[in-house]
Amino acid sequence: MKHWIQAARLRTLPLSVSGIIAGSAVAAYHNEFNSWIFIAAILTTIGLQVISNFANDYGDGVKGTDNEDRVGPKRALQAGVITPAAMKKAIIITSVITFILALALIFLAFKDSNLGYSIFFILLGIVAIGAAIKYTVGKSAYGYNGLGDVFVFIFFGLVSVIGSYFLYTKVFYIPIVFLGISIGLLCVAVLNLNNMRDRESDKKANKNTLVVKLGASKAKKYHNSILVGAMIAIVVFTILNKYEISHWIYIVTFAPLIKHLSFVNQNEKAKDLDPELKKVALTTFFMTVLFSLGLLIW
Repeated sequence: MKHWIQAARLRTLPLSVSGIIAGSAVAAYHNEFNSWIFIAAILTTIGLQVISNFANDYGDGVKGTDNEDRVGPKRALQAGVITPAAMKKAIIITSVITFILALALIFLAFKDSNLGYSIFFILLGIVAIGAAIKYTVGKSAYGYNGLGDVFVFIFFGLVSVIGSYFLYTKVFYIPIVFLGISIGLLCVAVLNLNNMRDRESDKKANKNTLVVKLGASKAKKYHNSILVGAMIAIVVFTILNKYEISHWIYIVTFAPLIKHLSFVNQNEKAKDLDPELKKVALTTFFMTVLFSLGLLIW
């Protein structure tokens, strides 16, 4: 059980649910919140993240990408504590459970009406599960072609925030796109940090992440643009909604993000980037929590 919990990488879960929390907070501010939809959305998102983590472990493990050159912590297949067959079975089981949770979420949101919306979200759920698996699994794994950032931005940013808001309200609220962009870019920043840390080992293993394609110097510039863009996007959202001063409380989390950027720009050793992943992930989560509290309490 200990090895399965480690393979699920629970430390990634707060970041993955940040978009759901943000979208739900805006819906609640507009008096459209439903606790059952919130719970189902959180569980579905956690399922997608665990699928992605298992698939990443499996895909990189069977391809030999996770080897002695890897800077980050050892994964389950790499350490030999879980077999490829067992991990493959776990991916299938987790995918089935997640799809059932997605169906429950869709039913709670639309019930027996809005058949078109239900079909759309069912298809979206299937695509999300497929994308979580295909990140590193198979010959055409898109994570090996520099497209991992796109998946993270779309599903853990735009879909998570905009989609969760729509499940409550059945309305496409244009300003919330900026909030989705902000959360999405912050999630991409964590992935980019991971890829910056593993750049040398990924390059040797022919895992052509965006960082491998860009090179160390340009990857830092890309990282700067991601985080600055994320901060600008959430500020734009706040301005468009003409929120009160108390709703800006989340801005205190900009300080650790700016400090992080300074560290990355001066960094010369890839292994020193590993602790920064946790810092950015938790800062994103706390920013989302403060953003939500600012809307709902003050």
